[in-house]
Amino acid sequence: MAAVSPKERMVVVIQSALLVLLYAFLYFPIFFIIYVSFVDNTVWPFPPEFTWQWYQRLWIMSDFHLGFFNSLLIGIGTGALASIFAASAAIGLLKYRSPLRGVFAVLYLSPLFVAGILIGISSMMFHRNILGLAGNLHSAVLSNTTQALSFAFLVILAQLTRYDWRMDEAAMVFGARPARCFWEVTLPTIWPSVLGAFLVSFILAFNNLEITFYAVGAIPTLPTIAWGTLRHGIEPELYALTAIINGLVFLVLITLFFLIRLGFVRLGYRGQ
Repeated sequence: MAAVSPKERMVVVIQSALLVLLYAFLYFPIFFIIYVSFVDNTVWPFPPEFTWQWYQRLWIMSDFHLGFFNSLLIGIGTGALASIFAASAAIGLLKYRSPLRGVFAVLYLSPLFVAGILIGISSMMFHRNILGLAGNLHSAVLSNTTQALSFAFLVILAQLTRYDWRMDEAAMVFGARPARCFWEVTLPTIWPSVLGAFLVSFILAFNNLEITFYAVGAIPTLPTIAWGTLRHGIEPELYALTAIINGLVFLVLITLFFLIRLGFVRLGYRGQ
């Protein structure tokens, strides 16, 4: 094995230090919020006096429970609609070659470049004046799907660009109809990207304030309740709420990691 020169060792040290700084920049605010949620004095939490009171107060605040349930419904509805529409769009764009597919792709991605507050206001006006939908959960799901569809489309398109369409052609040659070909060949191969699109859309809609605020009317969601609470100052219960949500996200990621390691879940292109 060749000896490592001092210059190469210095490069490794600098890269390691930059990596540590990057992780600190990403996760220190999250860990600080989790830490503050367990201390009594949140203004200057040093030295710490640990307490559960913010979690206990959050437990008895029923408006947060209703907001969490409504946000969950908006996230699930948006994830389902966005992943279905995005999968249909990506398959149609790549499977059926059209000279205008570049234009279609830009149209699908254009909501990425529009501010969320503009999507919220325009969706509210369209749903109320054209569709006759007053501010409710259905309107919030449709409004969030407008933005989440672009992200879901990118996630599915990234995997479908490597998809071997000859597998579909082979299935059709042996007599499979298009619907059976999709359910038994295409979907089993691309389902990780569809699941990824659902998760991205769910997280976007669950945490969204700019769009949901205008579309949901007087129905509370977690972001709208948190925003309303912030207008009267930062309440310590918000630290507990943030810690719980981050804890759930980490729990899902850790569970998914172990499921993949144990072989219960397989991600990626299988291509058999």
